[in-house]
Formats: sequence, C-alpha cells, structure tokens
Amino acid sequence: MNRPRRFVRQMLTIARRDFIATVATPVFLLFLFAPALMLALSTLGGIGAASMDAGDAQRTRVIAITSPAVSTTMAHENERLRPLFRPDDRPAPLEIVAPAGDVAVQARAMLARRDVDVHGVLYGDLARPTLLLAPRSRYTGNYLEALAQATLTAERLGAPVTVTATRIQARAPRSSLGGRHQSGFVAVFGIFFLTLFLAGQVVGSMAEERNNKVIEVLAAAVPLEAAFGGKLLGLFGVALLFVGFWGTVVGQVASFLPAGAAAAMGALAPAVGGPAFALLFAAYFSMAYLLLGSAFLAIGAQAQTPREIQMLSLPITLVQVAMFALASAAARRPGSTLATVAELFPLSSPFAMAGRAANAPELWPHVLALAWQGMWVALFVIVGARMFRRGVLQSGSARPFWRRRVDKAAGGSSASI
Repeated sequence: MNRPRRFVRQMLTIARRDFIATVATPVFLLFLFAPALMLALSTLGGIGAASMDAGDAQRTRVIAITSPAVSTTMAHENERLRPLFRPDDRPAPLEIVAPAGDVAVQARAMLARRDVDVHGVLYGDLARPTLLLAPRSRYTGNYLEALAQATLTAERLGAPVTVTATRIQARAPRSSLGGRHQSGFVAVFGIFFLTLFLAGQVVGSMAEERNNKVIEVLAAAVPLEAAFGGKLLGLFGVALLFVGFWGTVVGQVASFLPAGAAAAMGALAPAVGGPAFALLFAAYFSMAYLLLGSAFLAIGAQAQTPREIQMLSLPITLVQVAMFALASAAARRPGSTLATVAELFPLSSPFAMAGRAANAPELWPHVLALAWQGMWVALFVIVGARMFRRGVLQSGSARPFWRRRVDKAAGGSSASI
C-alpha cells in the first residue's frame, strides 16, 4: 500500500473511532436535543413576554380632550389611521373626553392618572393643538398631530368619507434586491449559528486525549497529521449527523407553517438560484466547520487542563462573532473592498462567499473559493500537528511527515548501499 493510501486509511480509522466514541454515548442525546430544549425555553419566555405586553397594552391610553361635536369624526379618523402603523409601533388606545373647566389643568390631571398609563394628551384648537406628552412616549406626538390634522380636514369637508379601493396584487420580481440581501443574511447567520453551536466541541477533544495519554499512543502508531485530520473528520461527521437530524425535523415542520410564513420564506431569492444556493450553503458550512475546527483543534491541543479549555472558550467565541460581523457587513455591501477582504480572509471566507452566492449569479468564484479554503484547512492541520509535536511531545523534529518519510527512505537506501 503506497503512502497516500496508507495516510488516508489511518486518518479515516481515527475519524471512525472518534465518531463512534462521540455518538455512542448517552450524553450525545442531550447534545442532539439541546436545540429543542433551547426552543422550548425561548418559547416559554416569549409567551410570558407577550402576555406581559398584552397586559401592558390594555393599561395604556392616549387622550384627546375635545368637544362632543368633533368626537365622532375623531373616533372615525382614529380607526382609519391606526392600521397604518405596525403592531409593535401602534399607539396606545385612544380615549376621547369632553373638556371640563381649564383644559390645561384637566390634561395634567389626565396624565397623572393612576388606573392607566397615559402616553399623551391632546387639547385645544385642532388647528393649533397642544400636546402634553409623557416621558419616553414613542410616536405618540406624531400620531396625535396626524390625528388632529385628519379630524380637522374631515370636519371642514363635512361628514367623514370612506374610500374603498380595489387592490391588485402584483407578482413579485423573480429576484429582488431585498430578497437577495435577506438570503445573504440568512446564509451568513445560518452558518454562524451552526459553527458556533458545533465547532466549539473540537477544542476539548485533543486536550482530553492528551490528559489520558491516548494521543501518545496514536502518535506512535500514525503520523500526527493523520491523527489531527482524523479527529477533525470524525467530529465533522458528528456535526453532519446533527445537521441532518435537525434538517429533517425542520423540513417536516415547514410543511405545517401558515401561509404568511411560507410567503416570507418564498421572498428569499438568491441570485444563483435555489438548488445551487442550497448546495453552496452545505459546502460553505462544511468549509467553515473544517476551518474553524482545524484552528480550534490546534489551539485546544496546547491546553493542559480543563480550566485552560474554559479560558479558551471566550476568545474562540469572539473570533466566531467577529467573522460573523465581517461577513454580514460584506453581504450588505457586495463588490466592495470590505467584501473582498472578507472573501479572502480564511476564517471569514465561507461566511462571506455564502453571502456572495445570494447577491451575485456567477458560479466560478465559488470553485476558487472552495479550493482556497480547502488549502487553508490542510495548512491549519499541518501547522497544528507540528505545534503539538514540538510544544507537547517535544520530539525535536519540526519537519512535515512526508519530508521525514522521504529522509528516512533515503537514509535506508544509503545504508543499504
């Protein structure tokens, strides 16, 4: 068996060993179902926050002090204007009261009510109204001013006019600028989330076997490059199992989504097309995991204690967040210098190129990018193995494994001569 085939076989053997050792444990089930636990806790928190918001909305008001002759028109204009606001930005319910005595004093008394939170009070002539606003009242002043203007316009024209328009829903363009940008952000965030959740486990893998002295047995049996590459592939197999499981679950759940959610997903329109975008997303997720995993494997191999591994967790997370921020900015500005830097820098290249797939239809840059990223994966594995050999095993030889084999073969031939 020639050397490349032997090296690949050794690497795959270690990958199979690490994959089975990780998956065939009860702890892996907790890891596999961790997103479900996170989703359940997030749902409970969201339900609690929504119920609190709903309760707060029932205890808020904006008040208009105006004559009963105008109240009917103002109530009609309030119902007409309110749907123009988004639900989160919609003002508090309107309450119309009749003036009683000094309206300025009455407005201050309304703002100081204890039964409800009053965001603002409108009083005076509608052509020049006075707005008494509570602190941190968002959009309330603008809304009350628009309400006064609409009411005054309706009063001067007579009875309020109701307009019923015929709406024709136009077909959306095949690939809009907003759809491409949204697709780019979804791709960048998806890769970031998956690598943040999965790549961190690589750090402790080598340190654990270093403490158990297993790595010394592996180093005596196979080249360290094969050990590093095999462990990286084994953990990548675990990541693929995780993604495959949850991809299947999400795919089944997506068929039960309401029409609005399905339409929102349909608005995502990557420039390269849906099938090509899915393949490129899978390829760039793989490269992002292998790049970050190989870098983290080299760093984690230098750790000696669990405390050092915990101390490495924060810098590693910061690196991932920085790559996400760089790639997100590049996805919003395709073709810029920032985008080029993000596409060339090894650790951010998979994120940025996934965003490029959403914004540009050309496919040939992705072939070059995948080759470029694969070269850096190999380089990180080789450098990590050399650092481990010199810094931990202290074997003294810093030459790559293929140079050592060639020198050994040459030495053996010279001796035989």
